[in-house]
Amino acid sequence: MAAPAPTSAAAPEAVLFDAYGTLFDVYSVALAGEQLFPGRGDALARLWRDRQIDYTRLCTLGGRYQPFWDLTRAGLRHAAATLGLALDRAAEDRLMNEYRHLSAFPENREVLQALRARGIRAGILSNGDPEMLAIAVRSAGLQDLVGPVLSAHAVRRFKTDPAVYQLGPDALGLPARKILFVSSNGWDAIGATWFGYSTLWVNRAGAPLDQLGTEPGRTGTSLRAVLDCFPA
Repeated sequence: MAAPAPTSAAAPEAVLFDAYGTLFDVYSVALAGEQLFPGRGDALARLWRDRQIDYTRLCTLGGRYQPFWDLTRAGLRHAAATLGLALDRAAEDRLMNEYRHLSAFPENREVLQALRARGIRAGILSNGDPEMLAIAVRSAGLQDLVGPVLSAHAVRRFKTDPAVYQLGPDALGLPARKILFVSSNGWDAIGATWFGYSTLWVNRAGAPLDQLGTEPGRTGTSLRAVLDCFPA
């Protein structure tokens, strides 16, 4: 069961990163989208991401699990149809391959190396399928710096279901309050706060906080804010 959100800040002993949007730039697919559909790349990337997340919530609420890769493809098809784009199989395959190899944010390696130097275990907890995550981590050259890599596929539900967040304490052998959960997705940071994690919202875009009566424990503008939680 989910632990209650902590009433005071706890000193974390490990960190778990969300993957998509936090370590890997989900909007980096806009470049390929722009090449395929001039003038529509950014709109396609943003609508694609929104629909992908909508589908994870629908499937979890309805008890109709589908792998994240399948929902990503379905989200792409819906986004293209909404924008009136002629998405043939070649274009679809190209964009899906781009999603396998999303650009990593430039500060990732610096932060992960600093955590390792400080003796802090750093892993991933993501909606992504195990194969998707393995390819993304390997493509970014981070395979020696993160572990464990935990996938929602193990419980056949998606965030913000408590069963997904429970994967972290189970794998690390720590209570949630002793784990810093880091996400650039405000809704994910709030879900993790509800569950009981120590949380950091990496708000790169300066987005407003979701108005749900809960705030993440900390907020930063880049992944470097993680290091403030683990003094050298």
